[in-house]
Amino acid sequence: MTAAPAADRAESSALGSETTADESALHTIRRGLALTPELLRGIWITLLLAVVATGGKVVVPIAVQSILDRGIIAPEQPDLAFVAGAAGLAALVLLVTASCNVLMNRRLFRLAETSLATLRKRAFRHIHDLSLLTQGTEQRGALVSRVTSDVDTVSQFMSFGGIMLVVMSMQLVLATAVMAFYSWPLALVVWICYIPILLIMGSLQKRIRARFQQVRANVGTMLGSVSESLVGAATVRAYGVEDRTRAGQFERVRDVRNAQFSVLKPQSASFFLSESADGLATAVVVVVGILLGTEAFGANLPGADLTAGGVIAFVFLVSLFSQPVRMGIEMLSEAQNAVAGWRRVLGVLDTPADVADPGGAMDPHTGKRLDPVPGAAELPDGLLDIEIRDLRFSYPTGPEVLHGITVDLPARSRIAIVGETGSGKTTFAKLLTRMMDPASGELLIGGVPVHLIPYASLRSRVIMVPQEGFLFDTTVAGNLLYGRPGATEAEMHQALAELGLGTWADELPEGLATPVGQRGESLSAGERQLVALARAYLADPDVIVLDEATSAVDPAADVRLQQAIDGLARGRTTITIAHRLSTAERADRIMVLDGGDLAEHGTHAELVELEGGIYAGLHRSWVAHRASR
Repeated sequence: MTAAPAADRAESSALGSETTADESALHTIRRGLALTPELLRGIWITLLLAVVATGGKVVVPIAVQSILDRGIIAPEQPDLAFVAGAAGLAALVLLVTASCNVLMNRRLFRLAETSLATLRKRAFRHIHDLSLLTQGTEQRGALVSRVTSDVDTVSQFMSFGGIMLVVMSMQLVLATAVMAFYSWPLALVVWICYIPILLIMGSLQKRIRARFQQVRANVGTMLGSVSESLVGAATVRAYGVEDRTRAGQFERVRDVRNAQFSVLKPQSASFFLSESADGLATAVVVVVGILLGTEAFGANLPGADLTAGGVIAFVFLVSLFSQPVRMGIEMLSEAQNAVAGWRRVLGVLDTPADVADPGGAMDPHTGKRLDPVPGAAELPDGLLDIEIRDLRFSYPTGPEVLHGITVDLPARSRIAIVGETGSGKTTFAKLLTRMMDPASGELLIGGVPVHLIPYASLRSRVIMVPQEGFLFDTTVAGNLLYGRPGATEAEMHQALAELGLGTWADELPEGLATPVGQRGESLSAGERQLVALARAYLADPDVIVLDEATSAVDPAADVRLQQAIDGLARGRTTITIAHRLSTAERADRIMVLDGGDLAEHGTHAELVELEGGIYAGLHRSWVAHRASR
């Protein structure tokens, strides 16, 4: 298997580097809409409702002008029938307008939430397609914020703000058209009042966009810090560093607050300018409208002759004109926040899936399954030998940690990996199970390169039991079902009995229905590991990799764990990172890693007699330590 250097891959795919940061807001929105096609489903219906909802708003100024000029001023006596009819017709139009507005908003909300649920699922799925190395480039809480709070900012805008920008734009055009119909000179005066404001707004919006980008980044950092402190709560208390931890949390909170305050300044300037323009335009319309209605100023100017009702209607039209300007400014600010959130989500989706499923990974941008990688092949039936040739690996910005390991691991053998801390044992285990990919070299399982084995085949036949024995926040039975979804309670009891854990399971407070708590913290470290081993046994794999499965338990629990491991290993290839050399003594073969090199390889009997050997030295020290206890 040949791959790009791990450091280079991580640098190009780090989640912290948002690849969309330099895109224009419009381009980001276009990309976002392409990822959420549900939002545009039946868009013509939504736009039709928006047109009706917008068009109905001009009925008020038209009704006011008609009632004043034709129903009150023109006749000798007020024409009450005309006034009532015009008012009734206006009320009916407004009722239709309000109904269309409600339908439009309900439709928008449903479409927005449906489409953004799709976006969340794609982002969540893609995160799981990334290697552990890539995931580790960002704090977990900050990573979670990309598919939660960042998507929420998009949701809030798309369910209201997006269509409001469209509606307000239509209202602006409609108000301008009606004003021009009444008096094009006065309409021109209104636009002259607003044009300088709109030009200044462009500059302010650029500042708002940049500052909202910082807000979203700070929110992610804050959530990451909170998540870390909660996960490490026991360590925080054990070392009495609550004050220091709180100080760090408060600093992250202050960063978010200050970032929000920095947005407030250009936002406030925008609102001040829009309000000033509203007041100025209204005052100018009243003064200029009255002057144009006089014979001295308006007699020789086409379109300048205004009736009293026309002037009053124009004041209403100015309000109708100024509303989309004010709302537009507010919605543009929300749009900048949404664009910032969208960019962070796109940053996840744009990160290459460096350990993608060769059997057909999901394209995060289209939601469609890609074609299988050429050469992809299922694991063959029967025994699975493991062949490793010149395997190398290095972490980003660090030196190489595995140096050309070459070894054959026969099927159904029990392999123990020993070595000092930092010798590369856990890295080797992660490469075997394709949690990460090597920088170079070949790793074949059953004769198939591991990077060409579809996940469905690899994960069903090669399983890793990590050191911490992670459990999900459900019952013991719920965690066992992760090994074999659909397993019956009888099958779970049988699996536990075959591992020698039947009595232990029966002694649990509620049996298999016992809740394990968050991360399994209601159980002891040894009990968590027992559940993890039983889960792996239920999955019935051909190859099991155990990462120091007995490193965190007491001697009494170790006996039960070793019994379970013996049951789990029967008839399977077992690769165990051996923290205790008692595990190595029972292995068929032992691999000794030293500083990333395969220093020794053989049986216990061969290595313990090797003069000056690393394993022999470790074993002598271990035996002496046991004898002194």
